[in-house]
Amino acid sequence: MADLEFTLRKQYPAAGTSGGFTLNVSLECLSGITVLFGASGSGKTMTLDALAGFLRPDVGRIVLNDGILFDGGSGACLPPQRRAVGYVFQNYALFPNMTVEQNLAFGIQHLPPLERTRKIREMLDRFGLAERAKSRPAGLSGGEKQRASIARALIPEPRLLLLDEPVRGLDHPLREDFYEILHSVRERHRIPILLVTHDATEGFLLGDQMAVFGAGEIVQVGTPEQVFRHPRNPEVARLLGISNIFEGVVEQLDPMANHSLLRTPRFSVNLAYLPGRLRGDTVKICIPREQVSLVPAGHGSSAGPHDNRIPVHILEEVFTPATVRMKLQVSAVDPHAPKTPNTSTDTQDTPLIEVEVSRRSHRKMKLDQQKDWLAELPLDSIHVFDA
Repeated sequence: MADLEFTLRKQYPAAGTSGGFTLNVSLECLSGITVLFGASGSGKTMTLDALAGFLRPDVGRIVLNDGILFDGGSGACLPPQRRAVGYVFQNYALFPNMTVEQNLAFGIQHLPPLERTRKIREMLDRFGLAERAKSRPAGLSGGEKQRASIARALIPEPRLLLLDEPVRGLDHPLREDFYEILHSVRERHRIPILLVTHDATEGFLLGDQMAVFGAGEIVQVGTPEQVFRHPRNPEVARLLGISNIFEGVVEQLDPMANHSLLRTPRFSVNLAYLPGRLRGDTVKICIPREQVSLVPAGHGSSAGPHDNRIPVHILEEVFTPATVRMKLQVSAVDPHAPKTPNTSTDTQDTPLIEVEVSRRSHRKMKLDQQKDWLAELPLDSIHVFDA
């Protein structure tokens, strides 16, 4: 049974010339980190606010460890201070007129003085804040504010921890520090942790479960790997940063050979057999750029009859600290490829394939010594979207 279960619906009417918004989400969470991932304005923070008790849904139910926090049918709605929920806001929301020590003490005033002092010292030591105990938030660095906010959220021993984009605005080293802290919190406290982010990489790195939000709804739930390898639709794929999304017509279907051929307006792609599809059907596929290989044309490289090797030339290179992302243009458009019906312009009019490799692999390629290249799309890395 899930540690946290909720169904929430909240209607926001249209204001002026802008349209309304409806939050309509359901989710089950075990202890561990559930990433709420999606674009800004998709309902992620509203969901946290409803769980914390700052926003009252129109209808729904929230159950935490078999205890009801909210039930629209009966009218039950616990106030925020009785929900045993820790909340780390985007701006950390530390009380500016209190020291770090006083901020931590705020949520445990009900404890005896000696117990309160012991817990505060323990948290200060654990989060490396002992030397900043008497400092006020204005005198803290971004990383120290973050750690103080997490410590304050955890000191009352909550049954649920909510984190709303806690690394926004922090540089890379501070993000790495936070990731270590969060893994430690996950292992030590064994409670559901909901982390809001619009950074797919962060979600893959931290999450045990990922819920993808779109326009007030959860459109896909699974492990980060499941979501990344099998996005539900092209919109989810784009949110995840998958740019290699193509549309084409099924030209061959051979169940005995477990083979299909998809012809796009730019090139042909071999796929596994597509059950339930017919010749002439329009199909969309995607492949992460990290799964695409760039191999030299010729040089005795062998390819099987069902391999996907597409002649390309390198159009652009974008360097990051760890990788190089290359945009590849298909060298020749197949003159026999039919115009795909209902093909969106962003897939038909952009004959580009993206590949991302490590800086080390990029150096080994010796691009200046090789003119002709092939983009290799491994068959087992190609995802076919559901009809």
